[in-house]
Amino acid sequence: MNLPPAPSFRLDGKRALVAGASSGIGLACATALASHGAEVTLAARSEDKLNDIAEAFAAKGWAARSLAMNVADIAATEAAVDARDPFDILINSAGLARHSPALETTEVDFDAVSDLNFKGAYFLTRTVAHGLIKAGKPGSLINITSQMGQVGGIDRAVYCGTKHAVEGFTKSMAIEWGPRDIRVNSIAPTFIRTPLAEQTLANPERRAWIEEKIKLGRVGELSDITGAAVYLASDAASLVTGAALLVDGGWTAD
Repeated sequence: MNLPPAPSFRLDGKRALVAGASSGIGLACATALASHGAEVTLAARSEDKLNDIAEAFAAKGWAARSLAMNVADIAATEAAVDARDPFDILINSAGLARHSPALETTEVDFDAVSDLNFKGAYFLTRTVAHGLIKAGKPGSLINITSQMGQVGGIDRAVYCGTKHAVEGFTKSMAIEWGPRDIRVNSIAPTFIRTPLAEQTLANPERRAWIEEKIKLGRVGELSDITGAAVYLASDAASLVTGAALLVDGGWTAD
């Protein structure tokens, strides 16, 4: 009897660029990709922290390099990516949140959030895709968005706007580059236990509200995201593009 083959989640021989790799979701995704065989370029603004992470990866026998990069600086980012061989995988986890009531939003905060979350993400995704297209290679490009890219959130008009925008261009790019076998997807997490989220989670009222909204009744862990990242990066997701993989415990189900 011939049994159907199981898909592989291995990433051996793949080159991955992870933006926002110095902490939180970006660092967790970089660790997961490296542990599955990818050569990972760790990108963020803090070069010293990246070098420490690269050394920790090397101690485990994983291939890693560091790249000091500010995704909001479009010209510098394009130059840094273009100067390297094409990346087979992109995970864009660089992001910023400045929450306030919409009536109190300042132009400075609006520009800071949108320049990184939307404009920076757009041009980074485009730049990695351009390298793949020139080389005639397939690829998997993954943007870390948010459940707030599917719904609205109190005091989060700017943040939600940028995440909805990323979901939109992710779908459009998936359509444009599908014939070239370049897949473009997003991962949309709920509240994940990271250093940046600790202040919110430390507030008992906020924590109770979050756990009530999450149908599975718990805050997300980094390991909840990394499985999704490995899946979308691997050949196991070879027919998945233009999708938003919600890792939100059912927050957006109603």
